[in-house]
Amino acid sequence: MSQESDAFTHPIRCKRNQYAFATLLLLLLVLPAVPEVRSANPAMGSAREKFEAGKYGEAASLLQAALAREPQDSSSAFWLMRSYYELDMTDKTVSAAERAAKLEPSGSEYHQWLGQAYGRKAEKTRSFSYARKTRAEFETAVSLNPANLLARRDLLEFYLSAPWFLGGGKDKGWRQAGAIAAIDPVEGCLARADYWQDLDKPESAAGDYAKVLELKPGRLDPYFEVAGYYEARKNAGRLEAAVEAAAKLNPRNCRLDYYRGVACILARKRLAEADQYLKTYWATAPPRRDFPSHASAHVWLGRLYEQLAKLQLAAQQYKSALELDPGDKDANEGQRRTNQVR
Repeated sequence: MSQESDAFTHPIRCKRNQYAFATLLLLLLVLPAVPEVRSANPAMGSAREKFEAGKYGEAASLLQAALAREPQDSSSAFWLMRSYYELDMTDKTVSAAERAAKLEPSGSEYHQWLGQAYGRKAEKTRSFSYARKTRAEFETAVSLNPANLLARRDLLEFYLSAPWFLGGGKDKGWRQAGAIAAIDPVEGCLARADYWQDLDKPESAAGDYAKVLELKPGRLDPYFEVAGYYEARKNAGRLEAAVEAAAKLNPRNCRLDYYRGVACILARKRLAEADQYLKTYWATAPPRRDFPSHASAHVWLGRLYEQLAKLQLAAQQYKSALELDPGDKDANEGQRRTNQVR
């Protein structure tokens, strides 16, 4: 099986979330790319189309019916798991992931995603047992295919985030970064940047992100990961450079609208274009966990309207963001600011 490295990016790497229960809630820092799973099931094409369009409920219905007809079809089980994952249906995600891995026990990507499913369960239930299962599945994925760099990134993030009694360790994380770099220099830079960020060494991390742009990778994911880093650090110039480099590979990718809008707002220039970029993004991009969230797009629009002293419009954007993600820290802070001055 091959991996579609540009089909699904890694947004959570780009903008780290802050969780109160840090031991477990940092387990899901990475979303891996989706494997190229082939199936003779005629319903698979329609299900994939629904999934790509963000119609996860419809995709799940098609895949449930497909599995009823062909219970041994591992690819239908895999995509059903992916649909449940996007729908945030944790128990069903775990069940479908376990089924897919059981049907394809030698599939590295299947175990990688089973680790993701267990990680989500650990996050939701604060379960040490599921945290250990998460690590075990990531390690299995790497052992089945040492060249599965995305599984290695997942494992690196686990090692960095988890305490020793769950199998974590900074030294283990560094070894994974080295193993990744030995296979792919670009991915090695990104892995090392994760490591440096975890050690709170921003200058070292920035050096590796800059190196990624110097290497000029031939796929989109690294550029968007770098863009997310510079978005979080409010570096408009570097963000714009990453975005325009990505645009040379695929000028129609919808994520470009998001990052171009953010870059304009950070630079305080072309604000009318920024407004249009972000509105286009949340109007056209499917709601996927591996894309910048629609809530974030609303937050940036809120910041734009604050810059323009349009506080009522800003408040509306922060409200929209909170309706999508009640826990969004930036949206909550923006709402408080606009309420205080209105």
